[in-house]
Amino acid sequence: MILILKPNPDQAQISVLIRHIKEMGLSVNYSEGSRTTILGLLGDTSAISPADFEVYDIVERVQRVTEPFKQVNRKMHPDDTILEISGHKIGAGYFNVFAGPCSVESETQILEVAERVKQAGASFLRGGAFKPRTSPYSFQGLEAEGLKLLLEAKRQTGMPIVTEIMSEKHLDLFADVDIIQLGARNMQNFMLLKELGRSDKPILLKRGLSATMEEFLMAAEYIFAGGNTKVILCERGIRTFEKMIRNNLDISAIPLVKTLTHLPVIIDPSHAAGRRDMVQPLSRAAIAAGADGLIVEAHNNPACALCDGAQSLDLDMFDQMMQDVKRRVAFEGRQLQ
Repeated sequence: MILILKPNPDQAQISVLIRHIKEMGLSVNYSEGSRTTILGLLGDTSAISPADFEVYDIVERVQRVTEPFKQVNRKMHPDDTILEISGHKIGAGYFNVFAGPCSVESETQILEVAERVKQAGASFLRGGAFKPRTSPYSFQGLEAEGLKLLLEAKRQTGMPIVTEIMSEKHLDLFADVDIIQLGARNMQNFMLLKELGRSDKPILLKRGLSATMEEFLMAAEYIFAGGNTKVILCERGIRTFEKMIRNNLDISAIPLVKTLTHLPVIIDPSHAAGRRDMVQPLSRAAIAAGADGLIVEAHNNPACALCDGAQSLDLDMFDQMMQDVKRRVAFEGRQLQ
């Protein structure tokens, strides 16, 4: 249930109303937008009548939120959320590119890639230290050592980093990571979602391979429910019957997410198709559809990559892609961070 207040509501009356709501055993989500102030009621409101609040002069109308996701719902927060992370703005008119190798392999590799993607215009360095792999015999990442190498690349280049977490047991290792990525395979790892909700780190949440949009947003709701409101959504393709590409990029997810939630949404064109020749066309489509950014795999030697070489751009290809991204972002009237 949400209470939509009249323009320029009296702050003293708002305080009285919030106190009344809390006395009913509910929590309050206060959202003051550019045109509207909204009080979102969190908890069991099934037995509460809208008439309980319509008697307040400052309440314009009362509306029930029927969707199961409440805090990430645009009805609760009509204006787009803009996150400020390490000097970069994410969401609502700002466009960011996260780039780097699928997996951190060596200090030489990650430093070379970091320098080149930064020169090309990327704002965040991505790289996997802990790698979830389908086969137990595949390269699983350098783990803690990989994190150390990412942090060294951050120190030398100044680029903030994003990397994937696989277990709540590893949270202490991620203390200096700028954005924690929760991968598609862990989208419904509810214990991990709860722990990330109790953290103060921005979370990049990837959609599961077969997740519905409601399931995707409910995963974000888990993080919000723990108190962490710094969430970036990532569409990375869903599994279908098609075998010629790795996944199908659900481009319709971008405008749909924008309708349902106030959170930023970025696109992963590398995992979507699993082919480097499709990364740039899918990036173009994402920009046109309104995405707030891209997360792209770039490697200094894709042919010898220990993980996902087929979908990784080499550094010259990444340079070319960024030139195209810059033109298209400018055409769409957005600001590249």
